[in-house]
Amino acid sequence: MKLSFVIPVFNEQDSLKQLYSEIIENIIEYEYEIIFVDDGSTDESYKILQKLAADDNNVKLIKFRKNFGKSAGLNVGFDAAEGDIVFTMDADLQDDPKEIKQFINKLDEGYDMVTGWKVKRRDPISKTWPSKLYNKVTYNTFKLKLHDYNCGFKAYKKEVIEELDIYGEMHRYIPALADSLGFKIAEIPVHHRRREFGKTKYGSERYIRGLLDLLTVKLVTGYIHSPLYLFGRVGFGFGVVGFIIALYLSIMKLGFGVPLYNRPLLYLGTLLMIIGLQFFSIGLLGELIVNRNRSGNRKKNISVAEKINF
Repeated sequence: MKLSFVIPVFNEQDSLKQLYSEIIENIIEYEYEIIFVDDGSTDESYKILQKLAADDNNVKLIKFRKNFGKSAGLNVGFDAAEGDIVFTMDADLQDDPKEIKQFINKLDEGYDMVTGWKVKRRDPISKTWPSKLYNKVTYNTFKLKLHDYNCGFKAYKKEVIEELDIYGEMHRYIPALADSLGFKIAEIPVHHRRREFGKTKYGSERYIRGLLDLLTVKLVTGYIHSPLYLFGRVGFGFGVVGFIIALYLSIMKLGFGVPLYNRPLLYLGTLLMIIGLQFFSIGLLGELIVNRNRSGNRKKNISVAEKINF
């Protein structure tokens, strides 16, 4: 069995050598490859990774021309991975490689994907409380019972990553995407370590992007095969309300002779019926759209400067 590790890197020069050593110590009996994706680092990260790749042919290196984000790094890394089991880890040493065998044992129980649960998270309150809120909102949206959707430490069977297409901030919702495809998902508690080097790369803007991607993933997982179910329902709701208003005004006009030229309600009813028709039309158009090249076109927007050991 071959293990693949996909590790996005952005300015983590102080942790890379130790991370590599700890991974190797815990996978002695396995064939392996470690794919580092340098996401436009501006420190010495790439030089350190080059040295690791020169010393070990199983270390593979992909360098982006600029910072494209974690989802892009994972997406390109998934494409390159050849292992039967694919791990994702953060490069900041907060994920403990000693947990690797626990993930493998859980996959052996028949699961397709195993995600970590940072029971005791070693992060400041500015990250832990928003994370708790995020996990609660995500659970209420997708109904997939997990404690920690956004833990970067995950293990996948190869067939899972072959089905995934992630972008934007969608790496946060990989469990929901995998669940929507019918894969069996489990969660295990993992040891989470305090950050020793560098600083977090995520600012407050990630919450806005994450919320927008939450809506995207909900749309993709719930209505990608039947957009008319979404837009048709909304359009039907507007249309029915508009029709009821129009029916009421018609009765008032024909039955009681009430003039309508000075009734703002007439314009509201007409507007709602038009909006309902537009939503219904959008749903029909969505049913007709075939976007088979969506994944390939998106990857063309990611510029890779160099690959080593491929």
